[in-house]
Amino acid sequence: MGAVGEAVPHESAALHVTGAALYTDDLGVKMTGLLHAWPLQAPHAHARITRLDTSPALGVPGVVRVLTAGDVPGVNDAGVKGDEPLLMGGHGPSEVMFHGQAVCWVLAESEDAARLGAEAIAAEYEALPSTVTLREAVEQESFQGSRPTLRRGDVAAGLAQAAHVYSGEFECGGQEHFYLETNAALAHIDESGQMFIQSSTQHPSETQEIVSHVLGLPSSAVTVQCLRMGGGFGGKEMQPHGYAAIAALGATLTGRPVRLRLNRTQDLTMTGKRHPYLARWTVGFDDAGKLLALQAELYSDGGWSLDLSEPVLARTLCHIENAYFIPHVRVRGTVCRTHKTSQTAFRGFGGPQGMLIIEDILGRCAPRLGLTAEELRRRNFYAPGQTTPYGQPVKDADRILSIWDTLLISSEYAARQAEIDAFNASHPHRKRGLAVTPVKFGISFNFTSYNQAGALVHVYKDGSVLINHGGTEMGQGLHTKMLQVAATALGVPLSTVRLAPTRTDKVPNTSATAASSGADLNGGAVLDACNQIRARLASVAAGRLGVHPDDVRFGAGRVSALGHPENGLDFAQLVHHAYMERTQLWAAGFYRTPGLHWDREAMQGEPFKYFAYGASVSEVEIDGFTGAYTLRRVDILHDVGDSLSPLIDLGQIEGGFVQGAGWLTLEDLRWDTTDGKGRGRLVTPSASTYKLPSFGEMPEVFNVELLERATETGVVYGSKAVGEPPLMLAISVREALRSAVTAFGPPGRSVELASPATPEAVFWALDAARQANSAPPVAADD
Repeated sequence: MGAVGEAVPHESAALHVTGAALYTDDLGVKMTGLLHAWPLQAPHAHARITRLDTSPALGVPGVVRVLTAGDVPGVNDAGVKGDEPLLMGGHGPSEVMFHGQAVCWVLAESEDAARLGAEAIAAEYEALPSTVTLREAVEQESFQGSRPTLRRGDVAAGLAQAAHVYSGEFECGGQEHFYLETNAALAHIDESGQMFIQSSTQHPSETQEIVSHVLGLPSSAVTVQCLRMGGGFGGKEMQPHGYAAIAALGATLTGRPVRLRLNRTQDLTMTGKRHPYLARWTVGFDDAGKLLALQAELYSDGGWSLDLSEPVLARTLCHIENAYFIPHVRVRGTVCRTHKTSQTAFRGFGGPQGMLIIEDILGRCAPRLGLTAEELRRRNFYAPGQTTPYGQPVKDADRILSIWDTLLISSEYAARQAEIDAFNASHPHRKRGLAVTPVKFGISFNFTSYNQAGALVHVYKDGSVLINHGGTEMGQGLHTKMLQVAATALGVPLSTVRLAPTRTDKVPNTSATAASSGADLNGGAVLDACNQIRARLASVAAGRLGVHPDDVRFGAGRVSALGHPENGLDFAQLVHHAYMERTQLWAAGFYRTPGLHWDREAMQGEPFKYFAYGASVSEVEIDGFTGAYTLRRVDILHDVGDSLSPLIDLGQIEGGFVQGAGWLTLEDLRWDTTDGKGRGRLVTPSASTYKLPSFGEMPEVFNVELLERATETGVVYGSKAVGEPPLMLAISVREALRSAVTAFGPPGRSVELASPATPEAVFWALDAARQANSAPPVAADD
């Protein structure tokens, strides 16, 4: 196959570890006349600005200008829904919607001067009632956007015929992206009058569009480039647009380059997070433990504006059943409006919340049904021929059970469960738990139009190759895979292919690098461009080799006739001949994912190209005195099709799993919910107050395997997406904690566990389990 399938390092690995890799903030260091932007942040969750006098800032040495709403020549909005005012003051909006919102921006010769200028601004506010918690929003019916409903069958009839019916609530928290590189933008006007923006963005084309409408310019007058990002995870899909617009506006008004880089506290208090959810559900099972019906109301915390909350909610509904067939389903979703940061995309894009809800339900119901959680899950897997609640056939459904059974054997699940039972029986104050959970994750954007990509590939006269594509690199290895795709398609060594930075004047109208579709979409576009060039070269080679173009073979930098590898020429020689014959040696590639259709109103269709499957087994040990726990061992078997780049894919699985474990067990976002002046303030605004997973939380034993013989048809070299699905494998950690907590109480007791399951939450759960030892027995269906 050539370079595809080789375990090559990340294309920028050496630059990363030596510190030589350049990021947006590095690019303006030596620019003449550079100005720095600093925000004035509002000190209220909800308030009306009664006075905003920016003149004192202009008296601070080094301050050049203060940007307010009156300075915007175009549309004063940074969102795609028209509900995100960019600036206040002047004749603009005066209502502050979350604690820390940027009211205006100061431009100065230095960052310190800009900060001091912001502190000098005279601003007064009239505090207004605020809605901070998700439950407050539900009680107040503070809703926004559409309220979609996923339906199949007759839920009332399904519950009526169920032998066992249970109801409950479940609430899961959000998650901070905490990318290493905070939001950053650098804007200047070049000699042609073009607005050129360097931006740390997952969606350069949308950044271009937002900047264009803020400045009142056509998109052709604005170019956005993303060299690389120091992490994104979805947090740079929508959120960077406004910061790029501020930098561009400042450059327009001053004629000088403007740099905007949020510090860590600003990034934490000003940008969106993963959506918290509240679910209220009723579920029915038959006597054999088979799911019959699920009815649920889901509420997501969208924050102060819509951002991407509607498509996030749609994906939650499309993943509410995870890997399980449920005949009767009725689930309605609602986006709540609260006075907090506008929550946004985060790895999995709502899918993790939906899958967590059903896994929590099964984990709580298994003891009531007299089954192990592992057996209850297995009995409900999709079978070949079945469809999802939204009507999509579950292709390769038998792969779920195959992965499950293979992993149980390779992880020695049964033997370890017996060892854990013995350990728990002899250790009253320490307990271990073991759990296995599956993943079925749909790959493609729910918004069908986004499933397209472009690429521009050049072959130079010396045989070297340059790729431009519309995807962005945030450390996930997309560029590495694109180099491998191009090298394989053209049959040249990987060392002869180079990749150019992503920019909107090379590949226009691109989709966000998101939804795990970066390699699928951009790989398809790169492959299309390379195939065009290869076909032209094959015609030239055929004339020199005396064969039909279909019988020309490319590989290892050589071009030869079918069956006669010794009779050929070097790729560079062929390219030279092709040039002399006036053959086009560049091509624009395009790819659109085939076979997709989606009715957003009816919540029906086939929105995904395929499903990625996987399963994980996790073992934990809990300290009964503190609730602290250790992740002893993790075993993962994951389906990436035929891997484009195995080393990259293994890293994505490991990293995604650890990030998921952080969301479910450590990362606890907290806002001030008191009625004082600080109401609505984020009280976890730093690494000292917000616990991220570190080496100490890594599993002591970490076994990750890629599913073999897993070719996916109709995609780039048989590969599957890998970015998001592994995050949901971490649900097994939470379920292992539930299993260990159960061991502190009487057998057969259902355990409720908060999310995130922090050590404190685990302690309160195990304390309740201990107290249940002295409580009267509970009926199975109670």
